[in-house]
Amino acid sequence: MEITESTIKDCKLKVNKVEKEIAKGIVGQEDVIRQVLLGILTGGNILLEGVPGLGKTQLVKTLAKVMNLSFSRIQFTPDLMPADVVGTNMYVEDNHGKGYFEYQQGPVFANLLLADEINRATPKTQSSMLEAMQEMTVTVGKNTYKLPQPFMVLATQNPIEMEGTYPLPEAQLDRFMFKVMVEFPNLDELSKIMDLTVDGNYSEPSKIISGNDILDIRNIINKVPIAKYVKEYALKLVVATHGELPNASEITKKYLKYGASPRAAQAILKSAKANALLEGRYNVSFDDIKYVALICLRHRIFLNFEAISDGINEDEFIRMLLNEIKV
Repeated sequence: MEITESTIKDCKLKVNKVEKEIAKGIVGQEDVIRQVLLGILTGGNILLEGVPGLGKTQLVKTLAKVMNLSFSRIQFTPDLMPADVVGTNMYVEDNHGKGYFEYQQGPVFANLLLADEINRATPKTQSSMLEAMQEMTVTVGKNTYKLPQPFMVLATQNPIEMEGTYPLPEAQLDRFMFKVMVEFPNLDELSKIMDLTVDGNYSEPSKIISGNDILDIRNIINKVPIAKYVKEYALKLVVATHGELPNASEITKKYLKYGASPRAAQAILKSAKANALLEGRYNVSFDDIKYVALICLRHRIFLNFEAISDGINEDEFIRMLLNEIKV
């Protein structure tokens, strides 16, 4: 499918309808909804972080309904086993009493998988998700099974729960395209949430698009052009997170322990293309790069002790880098 003015307009209208339908059940959080949609439309996995009760699970369930996707939810707990996620070979008998092993699919076989409180499971169980998140396949025994398309993992974690949690390793964090922060609502938004939940004014969302529509939009996003100097700006931003490289900035040498991987550059460019499309533009701008920089980088950089002692967090450091790098 070629990019034309009508295709861009059509994509924008479809996604705007999705946003409006989601907003019927999710109060506020416009940026969160847009960022999650950017991840879904580019085929990325998303990590949602926020304190309990902010509607993270409800958002994912609403997305599945509006996009007419098969949905599966796994509540991650310390006793959850890998087989509870990906499935296992079960011994069964036919009508004649002959036994054989048959693969029973786990809940990972869905278009949209909600990994709820993912950091409460042990590293062994967390690692069972790695192949699915990267290769879109599941290997059990000697057999490899393809996951349904589109396939995405949306995981949630609670930043203030420390007891009984297992922080995600860097390799798994890097497989999340975005880390989206879900903020506490303001007074007006909280009042509207009460109207929906306490007074029973919630209505079921309607189906707006399908999985095939998402795959079509992904093909269009891939064809959105990006100028060489805009692409170089995104790449400079990723390179600037590595203090060991020549000409590294002083703030990187001072505050960063480890920098972002090449996956960060892929995430920035893909999501910047998607953002340009949803804004109704033919090409990627510097503002698109800046908009997605935080969600693509905040979980891929690791601050040192000096940054923590100076009160610098990941978002503040990324903003400092954006100010340093010349357009």
